[in-house]
Amino acid sequence: MPSLVTSALPAGSLGAQAQPDLPVRPGLALRPWRVDDAPAVRAAFDCPRIQRWHVRRLDGEDEARAWTARWAQLWRDETSASWAVVDADDRPVGQVGLRGVLLEEASAQVSYWVVPAARGQGIAASALGALTRWSFTRAGLHRLALEHSTANVASCRVATRAGFPPEGLLRGSVRHTDGWHDMHLHARLRTDGPI
Repeated sequence: MPSLVTSALPAGSLGAQAQPDLPVRPGLALRPWRVDDAPAVRAAFDCPRIQRWHVRRLDGEDEARAWTARWAQLWRDETSASWAVVDADDRPVGQVGLRGVLLEEASAQVSYWVVPAARGQGIAASALGALTRWSFTRAGLHRLALEHSTANVASCRVATRAGFPPEGLLRGSVRHTDGWHDMHLHARLRTDGPI
């Protein structure tokens, strides 16, 4: 059945170009994941807090390599994208990404995490801000949203600091290892102004 609304972004808007490196702030940048980042990813997913909120673990180097390698195809498919947040020595200290990209709606969900040693430095909010600016000014997206458990106070702070106001509560919408969680929904529109 044909749509009465044309797609907000044409196919190829992301996948036809190389995934860019993005500056964040001095000593911090975003770059596409590489297979040789697998040990850093494995170490990150050994963190109990990352496992708690992302409900995933990696059981070995092969899984970590597969995790890093899959992002290139997802970028080409224009369905998801992920960047390593790297320090001045090009070491991954976190992740920020787009999930559920919908070119038709020019929208996506965002995700982020930071390794324990790098927490408390504003890295997640800065990285999310850089990704948001690129998403709105270069990628042409209209809306970015994020959800986090109401129990994840740190994630709520990141969302707010990055300019994502709360939009509502999704009751019992995500199941974690300890049961169903209510989720806060935050979102930002391109028309909300500079970050």
